[in-house]
Amino acid sequence: MFNFMTYFVFCIDTIFFINGIVTVVMFAAVLRRIGRLKKGENVMGTTISEKLEAFGLKQALKYLDSNPQENVPKIISWLRKLDKDGLYTNAYNMFDEIMRDPNNNWNKLITDIYASIDPDVRHKMFENFIVNSAIIGTQRKNRLSAKYDCNIPWAILMDPTSACNLHCIGCWAADYGNKMNLAYDQLDSVVTQGCELGTYMYIFSGGEPLVRKDDIIKLCEAHQDCEFLAFTNGTLIDEKFADEMLRVKNFVPAISIEGYEEQTDSRRGEGTYQKVLDAMRILREKKLPFGASLCYTSKNAENIGSDEYFDFLIAQGCKFAWLFTYMPVGVDAVPELMVSAEQRKFMYEQIRKFRATKPIFTMDFWNDGEYVNGCIAGGRDYLHINANGDIEPCAFIHYADSNIKDKTLLEAYQSPLFMQYRRNQPFNKNMLRPCPLLDNPGRLTQIIKKSGARSTDLTHPEDVESLSQKCVPAAKAWAVVSKEIWDNSDNRMHSEQKLEKELEEKEEIRQMVGKAE
Repeated sequence: MFNFMTYFVFCIDTIFFINGIVTVVMFAAVLRRIGRLKKGENVMGTTISEKLEAFGLKQALKYLDSNPQENVPKIISWLRKLDKDGLYTNAYNMFDEIMRDPNNNWNKLITDIYASIDPDVRHKMFENFIVNSAIIGTQRKNRLSAKYDCNIPWAILMDPTSACNLHCIGCWAADYGNKMNLAYDQLDSVVTQGCELGTYMYIFSGGEPLVRKDDIIKLCEAHQDCEFLAFTNGTLIDEKFADEMLRVKNFVPAISIEGYEEQTDSRRGEGTYQKVLDAMRILREKKLPFGASLCYTSKNAENIGSDEYFDFLIAQGCKFAWLFTYMPVGVDAVPELMVSAEQRKFMYEQIRKFRATKPIFTMDFWNDGEYVNGCIAGGRDYLHINANGDIEPCAFIHYADSNIKDKTLLEAYQSPLFMQYRRNQPFNKNMLRPCPLLDNPGRLTQIIKKSGARSTDLTHPEDVESLSQKCVPAAKAWAVVSKEIWDNSDNRMHSEQKLEKELEEKEEIRQMVGKAE
């Protein structure tokens, strides 16, 4: 079944830690192809075959880690001989080209990763992200998704707290209030349940998640087989916390920054920009991996999307950049900050140019829909749990019909709201219009009403029709611009083929499980 990790394989020029991920994915796939790995009998938990496969993959990672420039070509040559059907010929050829050219931007990124990240941290990150999450976890979640006919996410985004030490203009998290917190035992339960279902990637948001930095480190320590990331304003990262990151080895921050000093401080408060630079310096000196979280708005899109700005991020030590566009979520949202269709097109073109030229991994939450067959929310690849325990389909969709205090994760995945997402995805045949709110406002209204989900904003509940109405002008404008891009996209045919296969598999599962619409 198609899943989020397919994005990293298909869009080869954007693969994070490119040598490790795809080489090991190919390694596992070829082993399964020639029948050396037998299926386990367990439905949940780790099967014997998973343990054997994990052991073999970890050995491959160690071999790669010892000398990537020399050993990646050796493994590719070996894989070519094993891959009798030529399943991954294009990938082999691309890797050969990358590894032969020291000026290739992905070759530079590989070299930088091995030079600037602590070896033990790098190894733990590769092991958790590649072996546990991308391969073992994905196999398990796909198996269980077919068994229960429900979405099971690759990653879970959750808020340890609604509290924040800043008050940024237009921040949707502020609408939750600052008094909600998930207890450590609740966070631990989410991770434990998630792992049983195949989810090994956990991302913290908020509020400011590092307000709970002690509990976050405790979780990292308790779940060494998982990879943890946090969207953070960065102002609470200090020498002591960086030392704790170095000790647990499985935590990576994505630091929010709105551009240069004027843009960042105007939204996040005076002095924030310098604190962010200090945090990046500390992480860089400790040889810890980190990236940037970029929200582009009508006020900063041209700056954030510039060559100069991405060169600045690379110089600061960022290995990746997650990009989001501003969403008018919450009664105090500022719709004027939404980007125009022309600005969104600009970001689309710039990010694709950067993937071919700059040594940094980039992913645009909205504009990369063509690589993942549209919306990834609703547990299809990720979901959001707020600080009250409400299980929401997306960080930007504040409606729920389940709470971790009342339901298990599996029960929530089978709830009316999440099943509505599963039955209706994708929300548009144009994969550059993935979102049921921003790009297809009426679709979210239908889902919320049919599922009976409620607003999770305890302070100022927002009617879904009012929320959707704020997105109508932007959706109409983007529909025209994105149609031209999509009609001429090199990825369109491939995406349509993948979508057809995914929909067929989902229908087969639905009929097999015997669930009615």
